[in-house]
Amino acid sequence: MKFLWSPWRMTYILDNQHSADCVFCTALEQLDGPGNLIVARGQRAFVILNRYPYTSGHLMVVPMEHRASLVELDPETRAEIMELSNRVTLILQAVYQPQGFNLGMNIGEVAGAGIADHVHMHIVPRWGGDTNFMSSLADTRVLPESLAETYQRVRHTWEQKYPANISSQAGDSPDGGQ
Repeated sequence: MKFLWSPWRMTYILDNQHSADCVFCTALEQLDGPGNLIVARGQRAFVILNRYPYTSGHLMVVPMEHRASLVELDPETRAEIMELSNRVTLILQAVYQPQGFNLGMNIGEVAGAGIADHVHMHIVPRWGGDTNFMSSLADTRVLPESLAETYQRVRHTWEQKYPANISSQAGDSPDGGQ
């Protein structure tokens, strides 16, 4: 028998005390790093790793303003979400060399949003054959690296390509790379 180890999932399994606080808003209040998983901050939105990723490199772009839908955001915020999503695909291409990407939003709980009250864009790198028997039969994903390693790889590449989007303190608002 073979074993699949994913110890970071135990936190999720044991967390029966789900906070009423928004995980994105809570992350914004913390210093950026492997603890809050924020890779970069723009003026109106930020890039964060998904704590429970579909694949390694699963990132999200989230507006700083707590809103449930795109229509509640101003045009500048919507534009920054798209620009940061574009930058994420470039970073992920450099780090992981995926063969494609899924980008999308689930707006509303019935649409599949896990965090329905704070809209966010998912960017998921994809490779041919990345859905294997574990996903199909066991409803289990195999991730080849830890979140800490993913964070370090993505953050390092982001720092090299977009240094103006890097902040070290909560509440910093860099110029968005403009």
